[in-house]
Amino acid sequence: MNKRNAPPPWRFLFSHPAHFVACGLGSGLSPLAPGTAGTLFAWALYPLLRPQFGATGFAVFLLAAFLVGVPACGKTGRDLGVSDHGAMVWDEIVPFWAVLFLTPTTWIWQLAAFGLFRLFDIAKPPPARFIDRNVKNGFGVMADDVVAALYALLALALAKSWLG
Repeated sequence: MNKRNAPPPWRFLFSHPAHFVACGLGSGLSPLAPGTAGTLFAWALYPLLRPQFGATGFAVFLLAAFLVGVPACGKTGRDLGVSDHGAMVWDEIVPFWAVLFLTPTTWIWQLAAFGLFRLFDIAKPPPARFIDRNVKNGFGVMADDVVAALYALLALALAKSWLG
């Protein structure tokens, strides 16, 4: 990770509520692979979070979490001087919760979901790459990971169909 994308100090996390959210409640401050750390954090939190909602309630929660993430990532990116700073992982957390929500609950399917989501988040297939390169605000930060989530869900659906 280059100096411009080095994790901010812990005090930054608590200097504004947007930073706490955008940095995934601290999971994005990992010095190694913060996006993976944020996705793992999302996976660990999901079994505690999901039972608190019915299906419709969780879908509304996901939408609200996305809408909170847009301004939180926008402010945090501006304050860090990098629109999609590596420490900002709310954009991994919320879409991965959506992937888990639509994935069979067995560990093997969830492991496949994790791997596919990370693959597509890193590879940034179209239109994710376009969004990542051209939409330099909180919406762009969140949206390119939504695209990765959609690709992961498509791949999981194809695998499920193929496996019967």
